[in-house]
Amino acid sequence: MMEGAQAVSSAQDLTSFVIYAAAVVAVVGTMLGLSFVLGQRKSAHSKNLPFESGIVSVGSAQFHTTIHFYLPAILFIIFDLEVVFLFSWAVVVREAGWAGFIEISVFIVVLLVALFYLWRIGALDWRTQIQKRELKTLVGPGGVTNRKEFRL
Repeated sequence: MMEGAQAVSSAQDLTSFVIYAAAVVAVVGTMLGLSFVLGQRKSAHSKNLPFESGIVSVGSAQFHTTIHFYLPAILFIIFDLEVVFLFSWAVVVREAGWAGFIEISVFIVVLLVALFYLWRIGALDWRTQIQKRELKTLVGPGGVTNRKEFRL
């Protein structure tokens, strides 16, 4: 008796879903059809120009930037997401017990290893190649700087 009730409930759920999907398709189709029928068909040169806040764009929007500017942002997002995991662990620290403590300790060690690796490969150094080259010319042997601002 119970299996028949589940089959009827399942069929009703499927019917409801099909009716809902058909209604969504009908509404979207009606909106697209009406905009096609009632929309304007004028074509002008200025219609296809980019327009931003009342200002006509000048120049190309396609310019090259180095990944140097994106790397700190990507690293910030990655390490910021890990803070979410640490916060959620802090909320349930008592319920997690020692197993949770060991797991979060391993997680933090992996984060520190990743941070050390990024530091060693220079991913955290925001200087450009030109700035790095200029810095090498400023610092002499033994770490002595050749600039007056650095002398005491």
